[in-house]
Amino acid sequence: MFRKLYTLITIGALVGGGSWAYKQFPQLFTGIFKAAQPGDAAQSANDLPPARPGPTIRIASFNIEIFGEAKFENATVRDILAGIVRKFDVVAIQEIRAKDPTLMSRFVQHVNSQAGARYDFVIGPRLGQTDSKEQYAIIYDITRIEIDKTSAYTVRDPDDALHREPLVAGFRARSAPPNEAFTFTLVDVHTDPDDVADECDALASAFQAVRNDGRGEDDVIMLGDFNTDADNKKFGRLRLLPYITYAIGSQMHTNTLGTKTYDNILFDRRATSEFAGGGYVLDVMKEFKITMDQALLVSDHLPIWAEFSVYEGGGPGAMAANPPPANR
Repeated sequence: MFRKLYTLITIGALVGGGSWAYKQFPQLFTGIFKAAQPGDAAQSANDLPPARPGPTIRIASFNIEIFGEAKFENATVRDILAGIVRKFDVVAIQEIRAKDPTLMSRFVQHVNSQAGARYDFVIGPRLGQTDSKEQYAIIYDITRIEIDKTSAYTVRDPDDALHREPLVAGFRARSAPPNEAFTFTLVDVHTDPDDVADECDALASAFQAVRNDGRGEDDVIMLGDFNTDADNKKFGRLRLLPYITYAIGSQMHTNTLGTKTYDNILFDRRATSEFAGGGYVLDVMKEFKITMDQALLVSDHLPIWAEFSVYEGGGPGAMAANPPPANR
């Protein structure tokens, strides 16, 4: 774990470059450092707001279908998207299609337009094997979570086994003392719907490589749009990883139409004892009192989430056995 040697890197240090020496492993994937782009709200270690208390953190994933300028300019959709982000402490985002590199910065500024909201983000490069490129981003509440930006990288895929290589970043909960706080690595993924089986096999190698990337972090959480449910054979070798746990069951539909389970949150249940139990799908129509047609303008996916203790190992303090609905 890097919880005892955790450094929050400032914007200047990040933009100015830096290096991360990763040990090379025999797996298909090995990590190499690529500096992520910081959000406008980035804070230095001495300028962070006070940590907001709470025994658990909410980690979410959301495929914002074709998130680009047109969707951002729709004021109603933009407000709902911002409202969704504010319900969680960390949100892994997929399918950012904007060519304008300022889109995510402007969106997070809008998230922060509500009094008390303090979010920042990291974003990966534009990826894809066709003319259609996408980016991953991870948005996080800086009153609840801090990031080690030296840990951010895009998984290296020398054999082009994936259309969009995952974005990786390491985080720490702020509500517990630093030497007791839950540290974890998020792996943001989006499989190609035409190559789900092969890409899930490749993601099994990616999961193992991230866990062995030299940082000593055993709490690896892979989350995103897998385009298949955990009970489907297309999940391939991901289903066979030792002690792998899926927060979202196949009976929980994660598309807006309520017919498919595309999205999930995966981790090793031996290592990640901080998991508070249960996975959840946010009913956007009910939460924001909108129609199906209006919800489909937001995305064809629904946000998913799970809760984890802010303490390494799940203690001290009681974890929420039955987390409340995702509202604040």
